[in-house]
Amino acid sequence: MKRTLAIVLLSLFSLSLLSGCNTVRGAGEDIERGGEAIQRSTE
Repeated sequence: MKRTLAIVLLSLFSLSLLSGCNTVRGAGEDIERGGEAIQRSTE
């Protein structure tokens, strides 16, 4: 489970970098959305 979570988080982080987040706020929002998706998937 931890390994899967780490892979998902790393993938989301990589995608946010590739999508061209130009601000810290934008990157934070992307990470937050990723965290919310993970929470929904574990429920």
